[in-house]
Amino acid sequence: MPIDLEARSGLIDKFRVHEKDTGSPEVQVALLTERIRYLTEHLNAHRKDKSSLRGLQKLVGQRRRLLKYLSRTDLGRYQELISQVGLRR
Repeated sequence: MPIDLEARSGLIDKFRVHEKDTGSPEVQVALLTERIRYLTEHLNAHRKDKSSLRGLQKLVGQRRRLLKYLSRTDLGRYQELISQVGLRR
């Protein structure tokens, strides 16, 4: 089940850089993290769902690439983001 509209807009409001921001790396990482958490819970209940596992792996790779980009371009924003989202890097 995808993220409902209220939760999605709440995440965008929390992580946006400027007023009309919906596509900055911070917002994208926050949305991907929420989807990853949902799929992780799903896979704990349905261990043999291989198509969802592949989707989860793709999302984790995409988030990793965005975080790598952010760490190269602005280390301060990267460190603040991982502390807010709750990642262990």
